[in-house]
Amino acid sequence: MRALETSLSAVLDSPGVIGAVVADAVSGLGHAAVGEHRPLGTAAELAELVGLVDDGLRAAGAEGEVESLVVSTTRHHQVVQLIARQGDPLLLAAVLDRTRTNLALAVRQTADQARELLA
Repeated sequence: MRALETSLSAVLDSPGVIGAVVADAVSGLGHAAVGEHRPLGTAAELAELVGLVDDGLRAAGAEGEVESLVVSTTRHHQVVQLIARQGDPLLLAAVLDRTRTNLALAVRQTADQARELLA
């Protein structure tokens, strides 16, 4: 688990990122968390959010798997990336300070970091 926390700490090096979490996308079990991650809610709430969005998109006729999710509030952006692996997928969720973040760059960087997280 220490190696995962060390890898996750690298996410905090991205501009504007103030916290990050890795969670199981199906069970909602939290694996690691760094920085100020409270705006994301619990790992179980993250998994539930992604599940609700996936269900809603499928009900609306969308095809394919959810790859990422961006939620914006007046203070933060929350970027959630799904990490495919054998077994249940993982979620990499990052909290970004809106005043210090280029959202497009942050989405790209978190996608890159998600791919590298388990490498």
